[in-house]
Amino acid sequence: MNHAQHYLQPLLAPASIAIIGASNNEESTGTLLACNMLDMDYQGRLFFVNPKHKTLFGQPCYARVEDIPQRLDLAAICTPARSVPGIIEACGQAGTRTALIVSSGFVASGVLPARGAVLERNLVEIARRYRMRLLGPNCLGIMRPANGINLTYTRCSVHPGGIGLISQSGALCTAILDWAQSNHVGFSSVVTLGTSSDVDFGEALDYMVSDPKTKSIFLHVEGIRNARRFMSALRAAARCKPVLVIKVGRHPAGEQAALSHSGAVAGDDDVFDAALRRAGVVRLSTVGQMYATVQALFAHFQPRGNRLAILTNGGGLGAMAADHADDIGVQLAELAPQTRQTLDKALPADWSRRNPVDIGGEAHPARYTLAMKALQEDAHVDGILAILSPQARSDPTQTARALIDLARQSEKPLVTCWMGEAQVREARLLFKAAGIPAFRTPEAAVELFSHLSSYFHNQKLLQQTPAASAGSSDDNAVAYPPARSDSARLIIETALHEGRDTLSEMESKSLLAAFHIPVAQTMLARSVSEALVLAEEIGLPVAMKIDSPHIIEKSGCGGVRLNLTSLVAVRDTYQIMHEDVRRCLPEAQINGIAIEPMVIKPHGHELRIAIVHDPIFGPAITLGPGGKNATATTRRRPVALPPLNSLLIGDLLQSARLGNQLTARGSLPAVNRQALENVLLRISEMACELPWIHTLEIDPLIVDEQGAVAVDARIAITQPAQQSAAYAHMAIHPYPSALVSQFTTRNGRQVTLRPIKPEDAGLTQAFVCGLSPQSRYFRFMNAMREVSPAQLVRLTQIDYDREMALIATLHDAGIESQIGVARYATNPDGASCEFAVVVADDWQGQGLARALMTALIETARKHSSLKTMYGDILIENQHMLDFVKKLGFTTSAHPDETGLKRSVLALTP
Repeated sequence: MNHAQHYLQPLLAPASIAIIGASNNEESTGTLLACNMLDMDYQGRLFFVNPKHKTLFGQPCYARVEDIPQRLDLAAICTPARSVPGIIEACGQAGTRTALIVSSGFVASGVLPARGAVLERNLVEIARRYRMRLLGPNCLGIMRPANGINLTYTRCSVHPGGIGLISQSGALCTAILDWAQSNHVGFSSVVTLGTSSDVDFGEALDYMVSDPKTKSIFLHVEGIRNARRFMSALRAAARCKPVLVIKVGRHPAGEQAALSHSGAVAGDDDVFDAALRRAGVVRLSTVGQMYATVQALFAHFQPRGNRLAILTNGGGLGAMAADHADDIGVQLAELAPQTRQTLDKALPADWSRRNPVDIGGEAHPARYTLAMKALQEDAHVDGILAILSPQARSDPTQTARALIDLARQSEKPLVTCWMGEAQVREARLLFKAAGIPAFRTPEAAVELFSHLSSYFHNQKLLQQTPAASAGSSDDNAVAYPPARSDSARLIIETALHEGRDTLSEMESKSLLAAFHIPVAQTMLARSVSEALVLAEEIGLPVAMKIDSPHIIEKSGCGGVRLNLTSLVAVRDTYQIMHEDVRRCLPEAQINGIAIEPMVIKPHGHELRIAIVHDPIFGPAITLGPGGKNATATTRRRPVALPPLNSLLIGDLLQSARLGNQLTARGSLPAVNRQALENVLLRISEMACELPWIHTLEIDPLIVDEQGAVAVDARIAITQPAQQSAAYAHMAIHPYPSALVSQFTTRNGRQVTLRPIKPEDAGLTQAFVCGLSPQSRYFRFMNAMREVSPAQLVRLTQIDYDREMALIATLHDAGIESQIGVARYATNPDGASCEFAVVVADDWQGQGLARALMTALIETARKHSSLKTMYGDILIENQHMLDFVKKLGFTTSAHPDETGLKRSVLALTP
C-alpha cells in the first residue's frame, strides 16, 4: 500500500481543471467560477468549455470536454441539471478523473424531487461506470488557497492557512468565509458537499487527515448518510488533529430544515452528541466559538479536568459565571483547606471563602497575584477563570501583566474576562499576545473552558476499543461467564416467525438471563389455582402482571398489581385483572398472568436502562432515573454508543448525573457499582450481538449495596437489514477479539496474532524503525526511516469493518514487541481491497508471513461485499511475487506503473 497521494487529490487539489458552463454573462454561475479562478494564482492548467464561445477572458473556449487536449483531473460543472448526466458521460469517455457539480435541481432542490432523484441516480451510475468520483450536486464548490484554487459560487476569497472546512450548507460556508476574511483566518481547504451523492463527509475527512497543510478541521453537519464511514474518518482525524463540529437540528424544526436542504437524515440529537464524544471531538454552537477554541488549542490550553475556579473582583460577576457553569455542566472546584487558609491570610476578612473567589472591588494587582497563585497550587482546581471589572482602585493593565507572568509558570490553564472597553483594551491585547484567551463576558469564557475540558475528556474516550463481549474487555478483572447467545437468538427468531415484533415480559427476561443480567423470577399462571400455587412457591408478597402480546403499557389498562401480601388478595386480583383488561381491550389475547416476587429493597435506587435505535447511528444505550422518577422526555438523555467498557460506563454515569445517588449518604450505603457496571456491560453485549433488538427497556432496574435486579423488561424486535459483515448495524465496530490466535514459529516460539489497537502506535513505530532499509522500501516503496504521526494514526486507528491489520507480537519478560503485520484496506468501490504484509528481518523464514496472510484472507472472505484482494509489488521484489503465487494470487503487469506488478486473489468462488 502506497499512501503517497490520496485518491481524492485530483478532486480537492487538482492539477488540471475545466469549467463546463463557463460564460461571460455577469449573472452566470460559470462566470463567477471562471473569474474566481482567474483571480487566483493557479499554477495548473485551466480550461473553459461552452459551445457558445470560441474564447473567454482571453483564453480558448472548447465546445466539448472531449476537445480538450489532455486528460483532466477535475471538471467543474455549472450547467442546468438536465444536462449534467450527459456531461458526466462525456467526461468519463474523455478520462476525466473527478467532477464537481455546482448545479442545483436535484434531490435537495424541492422542485420536482422525484425527477431530481432520477437525474442524481443517473449521473452517479454513469460516474461509477467510468470510476470517476463526484462532489455535489447542489454544492457551493471547493477552495484550496495554497494551490490557487477557488471554484466556489461566492464572491469571498480567503487566505491560505491550517484550517480545513467541510460544510453541507453553502450559505453557512459563505458566512464563515466572510467572517474569516475580516478576522484574518486562513484555510487549507474548503469543501462543500451539497447532497453528497458520491463523496461524503467520511471521504472528505479522510483526505484532510492525510493533508499536511490541514492542522485542524471544522465541520458543519446537517445529517449523515453513512454513519460507519463518518465515525471511522472522524475518529481517525481526531486522533491527530483537533476537530470541531457545528451541527444543526437540535430541535424538530431544525431537523426538518436540514432534511429538506441536504437530503440527509439528522437522527436524534443526543445520540449525535454521544457519537461526537466517542469520536474525540467537541460540538460547538457558533463560528466564533470554533475559532476561539482552535486558537486556545494551538496555544496549548489543556485542562486536565473540568473543575473550574473563578477569581473575581465583583460578587455579581462571579455569580453570573457560576450560574452559567452549572447550566452547561462545568464543575466548580471545591477549594482545599490549605487554599482557604492561604487566602484568609492574603485577603480582606470579608472575602467570599468559597468558589467563586471574590477578592473585593478594591482588589489591586498584588491581591490578584496572591489569589491566583493559591488557586494554581490547589490540586482540586483544573483551570482558572479570572474576571476583572474596572473599578476605582483596580489596575486592569498591571493586573494582566501579573497574571500573564504567573500563567507562564504553571501548566494550569487560565482564561480571562476583562469587562468594559476603553480601560481594559490594552490588557486584552496583552492577553492575546501571550496566547491567553480573553473575553468580554463571563459566559463566553466559561463556555471556552467547557469546550476545551470536553475536548481532552473526549480524547480519552476516543482511545477506547472495547470488544463486543463483556468478558473480552482488557480492563475487566471480573470473570464474566459467556452469554447464551444461541438461546437468545432462538427466542427472537421464534417470535419473528410467529409474526410478532414485541417479546412478552417472560421472553424479555429470558433474553436478559441469557446474558447473565439478574432478573426477578417470573412464572406464568393460566388459572386462579396456578396463581395461588405459584404465589405460595415464590413467597409473598408478589406482583401480578397481565401477559399479552397485544398489551405494551400494562398499567394503563389495569394490568399490573403490586405488593399483594395474602393468597386471598392473589385470588381476588386474578379475577379483577382479567375483567379490567377485557373491559379495556376486549380483542387482546391474554396468555395468563405473570407472578413474580415483589422486590423490596430498603436502600434500592430505581434506574431505567434502555437500548434505543437511532436511524443514523444504530443502537445506543441510555441511562437515567427509573420507576416513578423516570422522565418522559426523549431529548438530552444520557446516551452512549456501544460497545462499552469500564471507562465509557463511567462517562455515561457522569453524564447521567447519578453520582450522588450511587454514593453513600448519611445512613444510606453506597450501591454496588460493580453490579451496575456488569449490567451495562451485558446490555452493551446484547446491543452488539443481537441486531434484531429494536428497543429494549429495563424499568426499573433496582440497585442497592447488594447488587442489581431487573424488575420489569420489554423488548421490541425487528428483522435487520442484510448485513455485509458482523456488527454492520453499529456505528463503531467492536474490537474483533475473535480473531486473536496463537502461532508457533518454526523455531518453536509462541507468537500472538491479533488485530491492531490504537495503543499499538509505539509498537508499530519501533517495528518500522527496526526494519532493514530494503524491507522498508519494499513495504512503503520509499526510503522512509520512521512513520510520521499522521501515518501512525492511519496504521493503528482503523475501522475494523472496512480495513483490518493483524499484527504478530512476542512477549519477553512482560514486554510486548511487534515482529510482523498483514493488513488490507477496502477501496472506495467497496468490492476490492489492497493488502500489504511485512515481517521483521530477523523473523523471516519462520512461517509468519503465511500465517498472517492466511488469517487476513479468511477475514476478508467473511466480509460479504469484498470480491477481490490485490497487492501492488515492486518488480524487483521477487521473493514477494513468489510468496503470493503460492497463496493463489495471479500476477500481471500493473495497469499504470511500469515498475510494479499487480497480484490479484479472488475472494469468492
